Amino acid sequence: MRRLFVCTLTALATLTTMVLGAGPALAYPPTPPSASTAATQLASLTVKAEGSTTGYSRDLFPHWHTVSGTCDTRDEVLKRDGTGVTVDSNCEPTAGKWYSVYDAVYLTDDSAVDIDHIVPLAEAWKSGANTWTTAKREELANNLTIAQLIAVSASSNRSKGDQDPASWQPPNASVHCIYAREWIWVKYTYHLSLQSAEKTALQGMLAAC
Repeated sequence: MRRLFVCTLTALATLTTMVLGAGPALAYPPTPPSASTAATQLASLTVKAEGSTTGYSRDLFPHWHTVSGTCDTRDEVLKRDGTGVTVDSNCEPTAGKWYSVYDAVYLTDDSAVDIDHIVPLAEAWKSGANTWTTAKREELANNLTIAQLIAVSASSNRSKGDQDPASWQPPNASVHCIYAREWIWVKYTYHLSLQSAEKTALQGMLAAC
């Protein structure tokens, strides 16, 4: 039993190092399915031409909603993805440190941190969310149970914008594997479609696993 416990801890430590590189262990969104499962999920997704942004507005994906007390979804992600995070009575960070996996930089000012939607809201709209109810779009925009939200540097998030993996991938190549698995997990969970170039890019990123 002790050997199994030690092996489990070793495996978790190895995963943390693989995902974040050297340095202190930091929080991360829920772990996505394995590369092999992601490949199976990817193969099941509908491939078709991307829709348009006609009618799209971020307001159609209500966020950030209250999660607990004075903490909204953004606050919860900041607390989850940082280390040494302390907050005031309004749940606003008063201290903390965040590691942005997209560009491998550390941040100590929460104003320099953005909460990225792994699958951007506009991308979701063009992939099928345009037909959803507002309640379902709100669920996607605030989902903490799958890897849809992550704290990253504002600069990397704004560089990404609404682009899919065919046109943007994290500058930090060491996270391409897990980023692809996260992207696929979200699209699979919500039955969103993808375009051919997007699928090809994701297959290439999974090869990095």
